[in-house]
Amino acid sequence: MKIGMVGLGRMGSNMARRLMRGGHQCVVFDLNPQSVSQLAKEGAQASTSLEELAARLEKPRAVWIMLPAGEPTEQTVTTLAGRIEPGDILVDGGNSYYKDDVRRAGVLAARAIHYLDTGASGGVWGAERRYCLMIGGDRQAVQILEPIFKTLAPGLGNIPRTPGMPQGTAEQGYLYCGPSGSGHFVKMVHNGIEYGLMQSYAEGFDNLRNANSEALPPERRYNLNISDIAEVWRRGSVVGSWLLDLAAMALAENPDLSNFGGSVQDSGEGRWTIIAALEEAAPADVLSASLYTRFRSRQDHNFAEKTLSAMRFKFGGHVERPAGG
Repeated sequence: MKIGMVGLGRMGSNMARRLMRGGHQCVVFDLNPQSVSQLAKEGAQASTSLEELAARLEKPRAVWIMLPAGEPTEQTVTTLAGRIEPGDILVDGGNSYYKDDVRRAGVLAARAIHYLDTGASGGVWGAERRYCLMIGGDRQAVQILEPIFKTLAPGLGNIPRTPGMPQGTAEQGYLYCGPSGSGHFVKMVHNGIEYGLMQSYAEGFDNLRNANSEALPPERRYNLNISDIAEVWRRGSVVGSWLLDLAAMALAENPDLSNFGGSVQDSGEGRWTIIAALEEAAPADVLSASLYTRFRSRQDHNFAEKTLSAMRFKFGGHVERPAGG
């Protein structure tokens, strides 16, 4: 297929590379001309504007938007909607608020333009590991873009099939979740869970690190090798996960994590997950606590916060910002 890719940051550029490796043609645009020229060297068709990008595509046009949530995505959707035609498809692959998706989809539906909200998990490792995709919107548009989703998703790989689970796209790594907003809603909760998982690891490693505290009786002080513990947990433990893999990698590189200050940002989805829980009257004790810990981390830092920051950097390339930044 031929698809436009708008936004060539950490994930957008790697998605374009993955699609081109899968035999698709990519027409790319970014406000940074160097990002465009780099992908052009790798086989993409360069565009200097959204107008040029739309003109280079073939009907039914498909444009994948990979930009920060909020105004950047809003402006791009609005501009592209004025450059494409009925039957064309816009895909928001960023982390937009699902309520914004519902609104945008309604506006575009009045112009017979399809809008898909597609949550993508994979971070900076996506070019290598590919992406878990959660898709909301018009099912017909999803079917049209099936080759794109299939190329971006990891497929079965070496993960055994779940006993009793009927075969479908979920085990291939992409899923049609339902109508507009549902894809980003599922991704939002995914990221809320991610907060909780990361917080659990961070607090656990902090507990281990402080096992030799002078506040403890001498016979119960343990000088533990945190890097080795992270590594042994990767081997058959019930708490094994990719996040643990990344934590082990960071600890092996620097056991004290002195290269991280411990100021941990939140990118929006954690807050939105808590808002949704409040609206549903659904308890979210762990997810709420993990979000508040990120707020606290911008005031004072301990080893747990450094561990959180290290995991965020490893999976998503998130660089610490100064407190208040």
